[in-house]
Amino acid sequence: MQSTDFVIVGGGIAGLRAAIELAPAGRVMVLTKADPAESNTGYAQGGIAAAVGRDDSPALHAADTLRAGDGLCDAAAVQVLVEHGAEGVRDLIAWGAAFERDAAGELALAREAAHSVRRVLHAGDATGREIGRVLWRKVSSLPSVSIVDHALVTELLVDAGAGGSVRGVAYYGVRGDRHEVQARATLLATGGAGQVFRETTNPAVATGDGIALAYHAGARVADLEFVQFHPTALNRPGAPRFLISEALRGEGARLVNCHGEAFMTAYHPGGDLAPRDVVARGIVRESNRTGGPVYLTLAHLDPQFVAGRFPTIAAMCARVGLDLAKDPIPVGPAAHYIMGGVDTDEWARTSLPGLFAAGEVACTGVHGANRLASNSLLEGLVFGARAAQAMTGPPRAAVPKADRRMADGPGPSHQPSPESAVSASAMSRQSVRDLMWRSAGLFRTRADLQEAVARLDAAAAAAGPATLESWRERSLATVARLIAGAALRREESRGGHFREDFPERDDLHWKVHFIDCRIADRS
Repeated sequence: MQSTDFVIVGGGIAGLRAAIELAPAGRVMVLTKADPAESNTGYAQGGIAAAVGRDDSPALHAADTLRAGDGLCDAAAVQVLVEHGAEGVRDLIAWGAAFERDAAGELALAREAAHSVRRVLHAGDATGREIGRVLWRKVSSLPSVSIVDHALVTELLVDAGAGGSVRGVAYYGVRGDRHEVQARATLLATGGAGQVFRETTNPAVATGDGIALAYHAGARVADLEFVQFHPTALNRPGAPRFLISEALRGEGARLVNCHGEAFMTAYHPGGDLAPRDVVARGIVRESNRTGGPVYLTLAHLDPQFVAGRFPTIAAMCARVGLDLAKDPIPVGPAAHYIMGGVDTDEWARTSLPGLFAAGEVACTGVHGANRLASNSLLEGLVFGARAAQAMTGPPRAAVPKADRRMADGPGPSHQPSPESAVSASAMSRQSVRDLMWRSAGLFRTRADLQEAVARLDAAAAAAGPATLESWRERSLATVARLIAGAALRREESRGGHFREDFPERDDLHWKVHFIDCRIADRS
C-alpha cells in the first residue's frame, strides 16, 4: 500500500499539465503504462490550435469548433477551451516550446480543415513531440512529482461507503507485482482508444484503458459512437499505417484519384479541406467508384518547402521508398480520435467523487460529434490544468447536464446464435479489431452493428475471470462493446458517426448526448 496526495494515470499532455499545476499543492504520482514517449501526444503532427493570430479571436475559434461539432458541442466547454487556449500556449512558450516563427519573429500559423483562419501553432510536423519534451522537462524539475513507468493500472479503488468516492488506483509494476495507491484525488489522462480498430494512427498503448476503468467502477461514459477516422493515413501494403497530417492539405497538398484527378469538390464544397469525416468517406467512395487507390500529391509544391515544412513525414515516407515531394502518396482512412469518453463537467469532474478525467479519455462535449483539427492538444492542455485546480478542492461529483440522457440499453439487438457464441468465445485482440473495423467503422448499418454487439456480448459471457494477462484484452473488448452499442442506438448520421440505413442528421430525435453506466446512476 502506498499513499500520495494526487495520482495521475497517463503521461501525455493532459496528465503532465495537471502534474505541473498540482506540484505546489502536494505529492503527485504519475503512472505511465509504457515508455513515457508512447502516448498520442507524441504522435500529434499537425499542431495545436489557439486564437493567437491578429485576424483571430476566441469567438471565431469557438464558431469553427461548433461548426465542426455538427450540432452536439457543449457550448460552455467550448468557451472554456477557446478562452483559455492562448494562455495555455503562452505557458508552453515560456517553458521553452520552440514553435515555428516567420522571418519577422512572429508565430508561423498554419491552417487546417474547417478552420476559417490560420491558427495552428506547430513545431515542424512533430508538434506533439516538442510539447511532450517541454512538459517532461518541466515535470522532471519538480521534486514533489514522482514518475512510475510501465505501470499497468487495472482498477480504481472505490469506497462503497462514501457515495462511490474514488480513493486511488491499483496497478501492476514492471515485475508483475501488485500495488495500491491511495490518493485524495485521481485523474485519468490515459488518452484514446484507436487500437479498438484494425486500422489506426494510434500507438499500441491506445486501448481505451481509462474509459474501461471508469466504466467498470460505475462512472458515466458518453458519446462513444463518435469516432473520428483520419482521412489520410499511409495506405501501402506491408507498410505501417502512419499518419499523413492534415497540415499537408492546409499547405496545398491535393487528393487525387487513381487517374490523377482531384475529386473532393464532388463530395463537399470544402474540397480537400472539408471536415475530416466527409473527406474520409469521400476517399472510400472515390476508391470504390474508380476501383483504384487515392493519393495525396505535393508534386506541384516547391520541394525545398516540402522538405523543410514536413521533415518527419518525409523521413517516414522515405523509409517505405516514397519521396513526399515527388511521388503520389497512397492514403486511406484510419481510426484516429474518439470524441466520447468519461463524462465530465468543465472542471474535469466525473460522476464519481474524487475521480477526474482530462484529454482524449474524457468527454467534456467540447468536440461534439466531430473534433476540429488540432483542438486535441489544446483540450489536454486546458482541461489538464483545470482538472488540477479542481483536484485541490473538496471531492464532489459532476452535476449531470440537461442534454445528457441515460441510455436504456444498446439499441435494437438480438441474441447471439450458437455459432457466433462459439466463435466469440475465442475472440483475440486482433479479431475484436477486425470486427470493429468491418462493422463499426466509417460506414455502419443495423445488421453489422447487431452482429458486433452479439459477438462481443458472447465473448464477454464466455470469458473466464480477469487476469493480468487478459486485462488489456478485456479493456479493449469493453470499449469496443460500448462503441458498437452506442452506434447501434443512434439511428441518424452526425459527424464521425455515419449510418448507411439512417444517412441524415435528425435533430428532432437525436440532438442529445447518451450516457452509459454499468451501475445505477448515483447522481
